[in-house]
Amino acid sequence: MALDAALNIFRAIGEETRLRIMVLLIRGELTVSEITTILGQSQPRVSRHLKILADAGLAERHREGAWMFYRAAPAGGDPSCEAVIEAARAIGRLGDRLLARDAERFEQTRHARAAQAAAYFEANAGEWSRLRALHLPEQDIEARILAQAADAPMPLFVDLGTGAGRMLEIFADRYENAVGYDLSHEMLALARANLDRVGVTHAQVRHGDLLSLPLEDNCADAACLHQVLHYLGEPGAAVAEAARILKKGGLLIISDFAPHDLEFLREEHAHRRLGFSDAEVADWCAASGLTLDKVETLSPSPGDTERLTVKIWRCLAT
Repeated sequence: MALDAALNIFRAIGEETRLRIMVLLIRGELTVSEITTILGQSQPRVSRHLKILADAGLAERHREGAWMFYRAAPAGGDPSCEAVIEAARAIGRLGDRLLARDAERFEQTRHARAAQAAAYFEANAGEWSRLRALHLPEQDIEARILAQAADAPMPLFVDLGTGAGRMLEIFADRYENAVGYDLSHEMLALARANLDRVGVTHAQVRHGDLLSLPLEDNCADAACLHQVLHYLGEPGAAVAEAARILKKGGLLIISDFAPHDLEFLREEHAHRRLGFSDAEVADWCAASGLTLDKVETLSPSPGDTERLTVKIWRCLAT
């Protein structure tokens, strides 16, 4: 049976389109529609190839509402799958013209995602507080976030995806220096105004991609990803980037929604992901050299169907 299973895996990858898809999934998580756009093939054809890859254990699929996400199977699974994935990774670096074109289109897709999110933030900068009303009162969540970081020294605090700069405000008496990064110039303008308003002078905000921060490895004592991950096509990459900049023993606070089914947030407010499970965050932490130290769940009152459950994950750099 082991030999049969291995042969099934090799058959799954032994076709041009499936190999191209596998190389793409190694680069990052994609939806079916994104893959069809990159490859220039029909959705039924792409879906059939994805099913073969998933059935063989080479790809993982995850449904959220009306969208299906695919990614390469993580390390630590079937040895034959790992061998095939590593081979596909190596093939992707060979410089083949067709695969190079796929890679360019993948980058275009990723930039389109970022542009969509940035455009949304710019269009809704003045409505930030109104959108936050979707969950429990902000002060309750902020109090629990601060409690999670009560014992953490913070010579340097970094806020990834700072938005209106609220995390820089509430942590102001905890850190010596802080910097917040965001891609939206309009949100940065709002953050600067908010910091000026409350008299925070030891924090700065900078234009920057939270997936590629202009910071050295192991430079920060604490970092935060507050209500950011659900906008990202690759939330795990943001966790990895936060882990990269943290010193050993450094603290990462992640706050976001628990899984939900409010599809209108995706359609009207550019939410790419509809919340995250504890297991998913734990996987990102393990892959990034972090330890998920504590999880806190802030649920609305029973019967309150208008608000979402918020999760706070406390992670430590090892």
